[in-house]
Amino acid sequence: MKKEIRIAMLLAFSIVLNILESFIPIFNVPGIRIGLANIPILVTLYIYGFKDALYVSILRVFVVGILRTGLFSTTFYFSLFGSIFSIISMYLIKKLKLSIIGVSIFGSFMHNIGQLVAAFIFINTNLLYYLPFLTILSIISGIFIGLISKETIKILKLQNFT
Repeated sequence: MKKEIRIAMLLAFSIVLNILESFIPIFNVPGIRIGLANIPILVTLYIYGFKDALYVSILRVFVVGILRTGLFSTTFYFSLFGSIFSIISMYLIKKLKLSIIGVSIFGSFMHNIGQLVAAFIFINTNLLYYLPFLTILSIISGIFIGLISKETIKILKLQNFT
């Protein structure tokens, strides 16, 4: 199977997980998610590298924006900023030879930072008081997503997906 087809499959999987996850309430707090859509992105980063992971991450935001949240809506920008902060930081942290779980935790945290920056820019509000709560959630979800991604990569390598 060609690399482009595999990446398209990872992108499709990320889109489906993102949409499905939007129906799972976490603490009944709007915008709080586990981050399931980041599994294919983390897998892409580890198997194919930064450029392809960036492609999957950004394209996912645009497709979900078209299908679900509204292209160029406030929610779209929150997702876009979070995704950009997350993928760039995961790439940089990965270069430091941190474990995939550490990379996932940092990516989760930086996704939240990106969303806080978007909130400040687009709705002129400072939500830094929300950061301790988001930090705890990003550690928990980062561990969970990192573990699933690690196992997914093992399975994909056994299946010659790479």
